[in-house]
Amino acid sequence: MHTPANPFKAAIAEPGARIGLWLGLADPYAAELCATAGFDWLLIDGEHGPNDLRSMLAALQAVAPYPVHPVLRIAQGDTVLIKQVLEIGATTLLVPMVETAEQARALVRAMRYPPHGVRGVGSGLARSSRWSGLPNYLHEANQQVCLLVQVETVAALEQLDEIAAVDGVHGVFIGPSDLSASMGYLGQPNHSEVVAAIEQAIARILAAGKAPGLLAIDEGLARRSIALGARFVAVGVEATMLARAARSLAERFRQTGVASADAASPTGY
Repeated sequence: MHTPANPFKAAIAEPGARIGLWLGLADPYAAELCATAGFDWLLIDGEHGPNDLRSMLAALQAVAPYPVHPVLRIAQGDTVLIKQVLEIGATTLLVPMVETAEQARALVRAMRYPPHGVRGVGSGLARSSRWSGLPNYLHEANQQVCLLVQVETVAALEQLDEIAAVDGVHGVFIGPSDLSASMGYLGQPNHSEVVAAIEQAIARILAAGKAPGLLAIDEGLARRSIALGARFVAVGVEATMLARAARSLAERFRQTGVASADAASPTGY
């Protein structure tokens, strides 16, 4: 039995956008619900979402039966943490705050077994190899892991060409919120100078032969980025969507005492 191929890695190597949703609630039940929605990929957030190793495992298990690819964002590019999340079955990792090609090369090594990397060997205990049910896992895993690095500061943009050129980096994710803060526009990811920097970055990443990606909850920015060639674009955050819907519903009742007919669900549940 061969180690399963990574469909996301193959997909972002080709033109066209894969549409994703951010998962920040750190709840496997919510993750499974979102897995039924029809997105191409779901981002399990271990940087800003309150996830730990076990809750990330539960999310991976919850979405596994569905035709959607889980991308796992870790809190930092730590070699030990990378080993752990690969062992629980993640195959595509998003790593924040990468600012140099040297950092990117270290991440590539952390994701690969020797002699091409430094990943520790212990897959017999792990979901990654299906507890040795995949007999060739150790020899095939390197080809199936996918590394996405986040470029989200002015310093990182200055090194973008070098970062994108690193062999083993498959996609470069532009973080609009942190980038806007780094550029002096805190809380303004849609500022014209930030948007211009994002658009230039997409072109530079494509020129390097890598896949550009970003989180763009503003639909205009999302569609513009897709038109420019972005290949993996998250267009919403489930926590934000829930918060907005809940507040909107409460506000309608506070204002009128009765929800409008247009806003009511036809089935209740």
